[in-house]
Amino acid sequence: MTDSHEIRRLVLVGFMASGKSTVGPLLARRLEWEFIDVDGEVASREGASVAEIFRTRGEAYFREAERRVAASILQRDRVVVGSGGGWGASARRLGQLPVGTVTVWLKVSAEEAVRRASSTREVRPVLEGGEPLDTARRLLKRREEEYAAAAVGVDTDGRTPEDVVEEIMETVRDMSPELAGGRNAREA
Repeated sequence: MTDSHEIRRLVLVGFMASGKSTVGPLLARRLEWEFIDVDGEVASREGASVAEIFRTRGEAYFREAERRVAASILQRDRVVVGSGGGWGASARRLGQLPVGTVTVWLKVSAEEAVRRASSTREVRPVLEGGEPLDTARRLLKRREEEYAAAAVGVDTDGRTPEDVVEEIMETVRDMSPELAGGRNAREA
């Protein structure tokens, strides 16, 4: 956070199916900012889905592409960034973001993440091969310490995306009153 409390970008972090790709566009709309999904941007630039990149080029290749894409996006202002689940869990990454960046950890239980992930057609490469719930619990336990470095934490289990957005907006409003609701707040 900057001394002037100017927030230039919000980065949503959290485990898979925590709501980053659902909450992000709603939050961006409220702020009248742009939403960019890192995984979607990687897939677009690579010309392949995340699952295909994992399968054909491996996780290390994907993580490097993800790092490069996120670094490029984080140079922009007035964006809500939906990071990949592994990106925000990389050692000390959240402490190395550009000035003006506020990180929001969308907390989700392993059980809820697996329930949400299994209700979509999207392939989750990190859950392939093995028992999904056990894998999710193991991964979440490893990643939680890094996610906890986020400036804001919001529970998402059992909540609507709109409720999550409202809680984030209230917190952001406290941090930076000029973000109190997009253009209408600026015109008031």
